[in-house]
Amino acid sequence: MLELVGTPAAPGMAAGPVVRLGSARRRSRVRRAASDEQSGIAGAIAAAQAALAALMESVGDDEAAGILAFQMALLEDDEITRPVAEGIAGGATADAAWSNVMSALIADYESSDDAYFRGRAADLTDLRERVLDALAGTDAQIIAPGSIVVAEDLAPSRFLATDWSGGGLVLQRGGTTSHVAILARSRGVPLLVGVGAIDLDDATEALLDSHEGLLVIDPDTAARERFERRRTAHEDRARADRLHLASEARTAGGARVRVMINVARPEELDAIDPAHVDGIGLVRTEFLFHDRRELPSEEEQYRVYRRIAEWAQGRPVTIRTLDAGGDKPIPGLTRDGESNPFLGVRGVRLSLERPDVLEVQLRALARAAVVGNVKVMVPMVAVPRELDRVRELLGKVVRDLNAAGVEAALPPLGMMVEVPAAALAVECFDTEFYSIGSNDLLQYLMAASRDEPALATLSKPGPAFWRVLRELCEYGDAHGREVSLCGDLASDVGAIPELIGSGLRTLSVAQATLAAVKAAVSRV
Repeated sequence: MLELVGTPAAPGMAAGPVVRLGSARRRSRVRRAASDEQSGIAGAIAAAQAALAALMESVGDDEAAGILAFQMALLEDDEITRPVAEGIAGGATADAAWSNVMSALIADYESSDDAYFRGRAADLTDLRERVLDALAGTDAQIIAPGSIVVAEDLAPSRFLATDWSGGGLVLQRGGTTSHVAILARSRGVPLLVGVGAIDLDDATEALLDSHEGLLVIDPDTAARERFERRRTAHEDRARADRLHLASEARTAGGARVRVMINVARPEELDAIDPAHVDGIGLVRTEFLFHDRRELPSEEEQYRVYRRIAEWAQGRPVTIRTLDAGGDKPIPGLTRDGESNPFLGVRGVRLSLERPDVLEVQLRALARAAVVGNVKVMVPMVAVPRELDRVRELLGKVVRDLNAAGVEAALPPLGMMVEVPAAALAVECFDTEFYSIGSNDLLQYLMAASRDEPALATLSKPGPAFWRVLRELCEYGDAHGREVSLCGDLASDVGAIPELIGSGLRTLSVAQATLAAVKAAVSRV
């Protein structure tokens, strides 16, 4: 038996056979005519694109679709396909040419001084293997449900393509705020990261407890019994938590806390009773823009926003304007080749650079505000003039619609607080409400990429974050402006006491954590 300790990245427990993921072994291909090799790599890339497009369609999650869009964009990048074609013209087989180009690119990403690029190396590795599998006519390693998967790292696309029923994931690298960690938490997949190098050649079974940060390889009887006792205790807690689902969230002292949900696609609402939530604190609209040849029309957007507003039955629905850029590229809209996309033209910066796109979205939102309690939220605001410009455009589209005889209303306009410059000067912004994006705010406050495993300890809230939160809540209370938190931290039940203690009274959480968060509030 071997016990290993790692960092819990997504809570849960799982037991099952060990599956070690590694590079596939493929037979060497025989060189054919250059035209045949070119045709082969083109077909393999097309197959990879089709597989990713199908995966984007099936995930039903805008966060996941945005991550996959990065890989789709790479497959269309001439800086990758051109040197592959040149390699084939120079006498290489299609698989050798592709592997050489991608391996060199992976090495560049891994050695980059920029943590963003180092974090994308797993996506590049996944693309390399996906296209090589298509060329060889082989399938990726099959992972049976209920397995405990151990890997050095894992690309989001591979995570999304796996059936994790009853299973769990252990990464030698990875961080608690990486894309895979975010996906694992939203889907309830136990995940442990940072366990280091593991020799699993002879391992057959494992117990994964990502509450305790423990992985037990080939457990003995005593270890199994301890594991089952802990699992029973967690299941009992989950059943007790579900009793709070239909009730208002109140602290032990009676303070009312509004618990809303984050929504990526309207289909997610089909399985949720609106009476169980206080509203929707974040609607991500990026799903409307992904994986398509043309941008969504006003009418298409309006129908979606109206559907969500009607589902809420008068409860507030906060819809975020397009938050593209960074790690969420949209072909034909976002910029290519930015040296640091997280600090680049993204969020409101991109929207103001493309006011034609923003105005279409604002028109749809203003029309939806007639049928529901719609609020509009602007992402990545750093200076007051950005929000002022959006307010001007919103007022203009409402006037234009009314002048044309189209029903439209002026919805409340608020801002995401995720840029330190905005967080430290909230009094300068003409806004009706604030919503804290904890993921980016933490990343920027600590100057530490959320995708960098070596900086995982810096991704946790510290004195600077709590001070910003307290001061923001105090300002909101004093001036009658709602302050909410819609980032990952709101779904962390361990953080609930500190969030409420800082003055926060509105949380917007991942739907899977709704009951647990309400129960955690009741214990404060």
